[in-house]
Amino acid sequence: QVQLVESGGGSVQSGGSLRLSCVVSGDTYSSACMGWFRQAPGKEREGVATIDSDGATSYADSVKGRFTISQDNIKNTLYLQMHSLRPEDTAMYYCALAEVRESARWWLLSRGAGMHYWGNGTLVTVSS
Repeated sequence: QVQLVESGGGSVQSGGSLRLSCVVSGDTYSSACMGWFRQAPGKEREGVATIDSDGATSYADSVKGRFTISQDNIKNTLYLQMHSLRPEDTAMYYCALAEVRESARWWLLSRGAGMHYWGNGTLVTVSS
């Protein structure tokens, strides 16, 4: 089994920063794309940022210029650096891994449908 474990969530004030981490462990897997997705109460899940095996990235318009996705293949860790946080960024953030190769943009727009493995999420709360 492949496990994804997120960490780094918390409560911050508007304008603050957080860095989320997602450690991947377990059986052999083929990571074609990884991404961060979020779901706020009463809303549908949305793609935040994705990165494919070539390092190509894709971001939701609402986070461009504020969030940065990166990965450390040696540490098997995915990151999401978040700056200038806004109350509307409040959500449960999930990392996910896909073994099927599609573009980072495709996976972002898919809202994660079809991603093979998911973490349990880490909560980000931004107060005004």
